[in-house]
Amino acid sequence: MNENKGILLESGTNELEIVEFEVGSNKFGINVIKVKEIIQPIPVTFIPHAHPHVEGIIQLRGEVLPVVDMKKVLGLMNTPYSEQQKYIVAEFNRQRVVFHVDNVTQIHRISWDQIEKPSDMYQGGNSQVIGVIKRNNIMLLLLDFEKIMVDINPDSGINVASVKKLGNRQRSEKKIVIAEDSPLLRKLLHDTMLEAGYANVEFFENGRDALDYLLNIAEKTDDISKYVQLMVTDIEMPQMDGHHLTKQVKSNPVLKKLPIIIFSSLITDDLRHKGEEVGAEDQISKPEIADLILKVDEYVL
Repeated sequence: MNENKGILLESGTNELEIVEFEVGSNKFGINVIKVKEIIQPIPVTFIPHAHPHVEGIIQLRGEVLPVVDMKKVLGLMNTPYSEQQKYIVAEFNRQRVVFHVDNVTQIHRISWDQIEKPSDMYQGGNSQVIGVIKRNNIMLLLLDFEKIMVDINPDSGINVASVKKLGNRQRSEKKIVIAEDSPLLRKLLHDTMLEAGYANVEFFENGRDALDYLLNIAEKTDDISKYVQLMVTDIEMPQMDGHHLTKQVKSNPVLKKLPIIIFSSLITDDLRHKGEEVGAEDQISKPEIADLILKVDEYVL
């Protein structure tokens, strides 16, 4: 796996490829789109007073990158790393970071509808698990790497205060649909949209629920703009991802005129064309919430 691995899947298929890795005796997954390369561990420079989850920094081809100790992130502090230990070099939210794991084993191609949402009963309020994949009696846990990084560096997350810098806002009753699986981000987006003057917002925790909602409206009208004026969607969501959701909306004769903004940590120069292929009007990288609000203004005001 390297910088030039290209785009592994056609846009809008509702499939993804997962890099399976191990920490302790558990198996986890990270979307292959986030992975730039996998390398053998190299010497780490310790950083005084760094966050407890950060081992230090490494220099990789001239770039200084933080190394995150996944054992500490997952509460396995007292166990040494295995002889097969690896560094996963990842990129998302416009940042590069290295995750230290026990081993990287294989890549799985799966559909988003095979990923189950974690139950509230065992997930807990601070869980890093966003999905459960069952494969041959083995459970693979899909981790919320954005949350892991925001826990380490809160400034890397969505900053609601940045919306205040946009100045006084007019109240708008325009209806906006938002598909976002993270409860934390749904709350932040709710607060942000309210601060920006948008109170009429309907949230869905995955693309399938958002699509069902829109299809029900489409059965009652031939003009979607009378009911919904804009949709904002994440990409990575259980059941149906944002690219597939966008493709389905744009292929529906009633819904196709609905403007769609993709708001995701996966918006990079290498991946932007995937959103263009499925017909999204715009794409904004998390956590640039002020940029998102300006684009919302552009399409609904």
